[in-house]
Amino acid sequence: MNNVIRKISIGADYKNEAMHYSVGQQVYGGHVICDITNSENEGEYLIYIKKNDEVLPWKKFNSNMAIAVEFDLEY
Repeated sequence: MNNVIRKISIGADYKNEAMHYSVGQQVYGGHVICDITNSENEGEYLIYIKKNDEVLPWKKFNSNMAIAVEFDLEY
């Protein structure tokens, strides 16, 4: 997968109440966020996690939510 998105924040109050997800962040029982992608046709953002060479879809957010995206500048 291509890590163009480095971080995604979900929620209207960025500093106080938003959930932040970054590539490389450890989550869910030793898994690591390995990729964050977007589907421009469907307006969805997907977060994938990896553990022991197995990649799994973990979370999906749609464009109806308040979303802030931080791109990786080293792609």
